[in-house]
Amino acid sequence: MEINYTEIISKNNTNQKLIQYRKSYPVGIEIRGLYKSFKENEVLKGIDLEVMPQETLVILGRSGAGKTLLLRHIIGLETADSGEILFNGINIKDPEIRSKFRFAMVFQSTALFNSLSVSENIALYLREHRIFAEEEKISQIVKSTLSLVGLEGKENEMPSVLSGGMKRRVATARALAMNPDMLLFDEPTTGLDPMMTRTVGDLILDLKNKIELTQIIVTHDIDLAFYTADRIAILSNGKIIEVGNANKIKNSANKTVVDFITPQFQ
Repeated sequence: MEINYTEIISKNNTNQKLIQYRKSYPVGIEIRGLYKSFKENEVLKGIDLEVMPQETLVILGRSGAGKTLLLRHIIGLETADSGEILFNGINIKDPEIRSKFRFAMVFQSTALFNSLSVSENIALYLREHRIFAEEEKISQIVKSTLSLVGLEGKENEMPSVLSGGMKRRVATARALAMNPDMLLFDEPTTGLDPMMTRTVGDLILDLKNKIELTQIIVTHDIDLAFYTADRIAILSNGKIIEVGNANKIKNSANKTVVDFITPQFQ
């Protein structure tokens, strides 16, 4: 079946464009009373959280707080003991959910295939799902996503020769090639130097300005959270203890939030 696709030109740079073969619709998410335990270890203890359509929400917390586990529940890689997750009011357990919405995740490890070139990594989803029969269209999408993340001309590079920051951008381009309604980042700055960390933050901000999608980022990086987020949700001891914009979080009266945030601004 022939699939229509369009070019969305960046309002900030007319040389950057994303070729979309399906219309994306930013998804709103509601998490209600989410619990998850592993034997005697209760990790998520009644998570309640709402994400607005086209919002960039950062889930911020210390290492081991359960951030990645929560992200895995949102994308459907884990099943909760109790509670529910709704996408635009539809339960994630609905068997039709994957046909209604498309989610993409940028993993902390990037999960690139070292045996495949940059272009082959990005095109993998398109080829496996037979989105297009014509290689020319696949090539156009690869080039458009690489342009969007600032890696024009890197199609033939192998992941082994790329820096950590460049690998993160390739992984983001691969996710964008799916035309997702929701894009999730798992600890996107782990292991990067301060300059590369800022580059990743700039990329997240660029995507917010250029593409209509919902972004969720889990991180322990306070600088990244305050740099990129529309709102920040603080996860501690298995619960969301504070949600708000940067000013609300900075001025929180919650002692746990204060102890976590304050040293960064002293």
